[in-house]
Amino acid sequence: MIVLTTPTGQIGHLLLAALVAAGADLRVIARDPDRLAPAVRSTVDVVPGSHADPDVLDKAFTGADQVFWLVPPTPSAATYRAHFDAFTTPLTSALTAHCVRRVVTVSTLGRGIARDAGLISATLDLDDAIRATGVAHRAVCPPFLMENLLRQADAIRDTGVLRLALERDQVLRTCAVADVAATSARLLLDEAWSGQEDVPVVGPDALTPDEMAAVLGEVLGREVTFDRTTSAQQAEAMRRGGVPEGWIQGMTEMTRAQNEQGFYGSSAPSTPTTAPTSLREWSKAHLSSSIR
Repeated sequence: MIVLTTPTGQIGHLLLAALVAAGADLRVIARDPDRLAPAVRSTVDVVPGSHADPDVLDKAFTGADQVFWLVPPTPSAATYRAHFDAFTTPLTSALTAHCVRRVVTVSTLGRGIARDAGLISATLDLDDAIRATGVAHRAVCPPFLMENLLRQADAIRDTGVLRLALERDQVLRTCAVADVAATSARLLLDEAWSGQEDVPVVGPDALTPDEMAAVLGEVLGREVTFDRTTSAQQAEAMRRGGVPEGWIQGMTEMTRAQNEQGFYGSSAPSTPTTAPTSLREWSKAHLSSSIR
């Protein structure tokens, strides 16, 4: 039995489809089960509720031997640390209580490099807590997710400007969400692995922000330029959106660490077996339809 969290999320819905297609024995934890397709609801066991709720985990983990775990980003949370702790504490208790055999998490690049890195550090600390239980674990580790660019689709369409809180000459490695989901599915369906390891998912591109903007422009058939957003500008935009200071702190620390420590940069090698999708391919498939 595989327990799947975030089954309607950006990664989770793709993973759910892959596991259903493979005929896996599935149980999903869904905060809103009505968002699941009727065909899926009739195929899988559904446990309603939040995977931060110990009672929900107790029910969901009964008889389970594998778990896919993803902490959903929640910018309305008072602090990023409290948000991650609210999911980590009940998880580690439930893993031990139910003798779960294996866990796959969506994590991040940066292990052994990232320091005081906000959301990055919190994600890596979650992995450490899981591994401390002794469970077999695979951390699927992407860099910057291309889907983050969809948040700028309207701005790119209206202004022709790509904005990132990144130095102009710094490489930003990228990955498509579909590759994260496919790698997670492969791990959950492969009974052979044990132990605790990271699984990097790094796309083929090693582009600076200017080069990323050029690729987007070529795909969209219009000029797109890069404009660097400062940490202060990023923080102020989040404040205007009502994001609490504790979450802004996590984002600011993450941005600073990415710029200063370079764990999403050129030193991260491409992993073609786990992340074959290029920025150009992804943009043709997803960004162009959002802008044109």
